[in-house]
Amino acid sequence: MTIPAAPGDSGTGVVTTALPARLDRLPWSRWHWMIVIGLGTVWILDGLEVTTVGNIAGRLSEEGSGLDITSAQVTGLAAALYVAGACAGALFFGWLTDRFGRKKLFMVTLAVYLAATAMTALSFSAWWFFLFRFLTGFGIGGEYAAINSAIDELIPSKYRGRVDLIINGSYWLGAIGGALLSIVMLNTDYFPKDLGWRLTFALGVVLGLVILLVRRHVPESPRWQLIHGHREDADELVSSVEREIEDESHEKLPPPAGEITVHERKSIGFGLIAKTVFRSYPKRAVLGLSLFIGQAFLYNAITFGFGAILTKFFDVESGRTGYYFAVIAAGNFVGPLVLGKLFDTIGRRIMIAATYIVPGILLFVTAWLFDRGSLDANSLTACWCVVLFFASAGASSAYLTVSEIFPMETRAMAIAFFYAVGTAVGGISGPLIFADLTESGVARDTALAFCIGAALMCAAGIVAAFLAVDAEQRSLEDIARPLSQTEKAGGRGDDAGR
Repeated sequence: MTIPAAPGDSGTGVVTTALPARLDRLPWSRWHWMIVIGLGTVWILDGLEVTTVGNIAGRLSEEGSGLDITSAQVTGLAAALYVAGACAGALFFGWLTDRFGRKKLFMVTLAVYLAATAMTALSFSAWWFFLFRFLTGFGIGGEYAAINSAIDELIPSKYRGRVDLIINGSYWLGAIGGALLSIVMLNTDYFPKDLGWRLTFALGVVLGLVILLVRRHVPESPRWQLIHGHREDADELVSSVEREIEDESHEKLPPPAGEITVHERKSIGFGLIAKTVFRSYPKRAVLGLSLFIGQAFLYNAITFGFGAILTKFFDVESGRTGYYFAVIAAGNFVGPLVLGKLFDTIGRRIMIAATYIVPGILLFVTAWLFDRGSLDANSLTACWCVVLFFASAGASSAYLTVSEIFPMETRAMAIAFFYAVGTAVGGISGPLIFADLTESGVARDTALAFCIGAALMCAAGIVAAFLAVDAEQRSLEDIARPLSQTEKAGGRGDDAGR
């Protein structure tokens, strides 16, 4: 049913639809696997990118690498610039994603990433390397907003938690690939010092081009289409998916449970988005910031600095750090894979709090053992593997949380904002502090960096225990009522749906 727009309305009308309920009641199908593959693969790229830089830090600082750069600059300044670029890209592309659609932007952001990575491979001086590390991060940051928005709007509510966590956790498949790839590429028996690290970046470009081809088949979000005046396209897309699933299962789908009435709008003002997030949902805003700051410090610090710890404290050759990275990356991927389903069954609040507090406590223990000199390269890696098994699920839940607890019209910008602010606080300071403390070569300084990360994770877990939203197996529109929805029922503020 369509009703003419009110005077002054920026949209084309008012529509009553069951489209969100139709999406949520879909059983898992080949179509959903296409979404997972098309969107999840970018995290593999990010993991490949970040881990590669962590592993080549030692090689880039060696004489004959082709760059006049120190290990501390790679793990500190270059890492901070990459994260700063990701923050800027998230904000810039996040706004465009909410305005022009999910699909257009996750194609554009991947293209930006590919171009910047290719130019990184051609670095001839430190400033060039720094510049294109920033621009590579700029593209990846935009991916975070566009991809997480699309994931949660396309995946049925019954599976949303585990799928979101596993897709974000696929980052670590890329990390494993980057770690193992660096072993080959940094082997001077195969490639000279000034070539191997360049080919590593170039292979990332090749992988990205393959992903670009796969992603062409991922559709626009019907929820975004509905709000922005493309209801016929949205209905046609969902109808085609329903027919495909019925043909696949040989069963009729059950009727959708409920309708919503929304104003169609061409765009949503940034002022309205900010007002909604911070005035209507202040507790959720505190929750989002806490989760992002905690995980950003921990992950950016250890990812960019772990190779330097291995070489400085345990005399591991730079060409062999990839083996250790592969082990902790495997623990990171298995975490969301094993724990993801529990976010949909036991619930968000318990699982988010647990996956922040437990790794925080374990990291304090690791810091104590490291300070005492009780660890070697193998046992430190084992400790980090256990810590990150839990922390990886927690870090992925940060993206899930901010994606689902704010109204649909604000989704991409909410992800972008909390990612940018949280990462700016934790992700830029983390590598800089970590690089400074590990550069001293004093075990106690490095243990202090561990403790800072542990404290931030525990603090975020405590915040989640009190403020997390019980969003498991619930429609996005029930968790946070769309700004365009005309009905009075539904989520209306900070405590809605708790």
